[in-house]
Amino acid sequence: MKGSLVICITLVFLSATISVMAENVVTQGLTYEIADKNIVPIPPFEKQLRSVVATHLKEVTPSANVLEGAIFDDNGNLYFTEIGPNRVLQLDKKGKLNTLAKFEDFMPTGLAFLPNGRLLVCGNTDGASKGAIYSLNPDGRDLQEVLKADEGYIPNDMAVNSKGGIYFTDFKGTMTDTAGGIYYIHPGFEKIEKIVGNMANANGIALSPDEKVLWTGDYGRSILYRIDLFDDTHFDRIHSTPVYYFTGRGPDSMRTDSDGNLYVAIMSQGRVLVFNPRGLPIGQVLLPNREQGHNLYSASLAIKPSSREMVILAMDDLDKSSNLFLSGAFAQGKYK
Repeated sequence: MKGSLVICITLVFLSATISVMAENVVTQGLTYEIADKNIVPIPPFEKQLRSVVATHLKEVTPSANVLEGAIFDDNGNLYFTEIGPNRVLQLDKKGKLNTLAKFEDFMPTGLAFLPNGRLLVCGNTDGASKGAIYSLNPDGRDLQEVLKADEGYIPNDMAVNSKGGIYFTDFKGTMTDTAGGIYYIHPGFEKIEKIVGNMANANGIALSPDEKVLWTGDYGRSILYRIDLFDDTHFDRIHSTPVYYFTGRGPDSMRTDSDGNLYVAIMSQGRVLVFNPRGLPIGQVLLPNREQGHNLYSASLAIKPSSREMVILAMDDLDKSSNLFLSGAFAQGKYK
């Protein structure tokens, strides 16, 4: 009888102890930090990067249109595309916005300059099932076809080397169907060669200033690739690797500066992530009010040659506007 009483008292004590412990577990459990409730919180391993907030430069349109393809010419004029109205736009040095070209059945995305000064425009057509590349004068005249829509590619972004060869991303595939890749159009536009295959929506491409490194993004799988080039079309298969995996939606358009740093616009996150020439993250530029869901569709950027002035393009799906933002880069923009 006495033993039963001891056991009963012990069980009651253990039950009370467990109850207190459970309460402590609840009260000492997970709690939010303020930043955790942002629509697009910065991942923990990127919070310590040096960060700046861009300033508003100019509203392009009071409509929610994605802006792409940002690039400066050597005179400081900014060129970019507007998806929806399907326009190629120029913001001149005086701040005037000019329409250079407008398309009916072609959605322009990426831009690049050839060494002879002509402007390249790539994009897609037929509901994004086909794509093409055109060239035109910087004033919008003399439109010519470089890559026909029936060739079977969907060009989204481009980078041009000093020889006039064109690297372009083939925006095909999905996360589970890696049909996209990187291709090279030889100078003179007579030959196309595959550089990298098995990519999911290849998106964003840039050359290092010495043209020995080709950067590109796998949007469908949120991966950044650093490709060490032996020549225009062959790369080091040992040292060319994925160097970064993005948390959330991944890389869109990208540009390098004169120091070889890489700037990657991250779509749906309202920011630009910056990497050193080895592919290690070293900084980021945040767009205003991104924490509340504004200016998230940051698809492109450009750095002005001989200047650290960087312009970032973004669509605001809440305010229904498309805008340009200004920030300083680590180094000056490189010449085309």
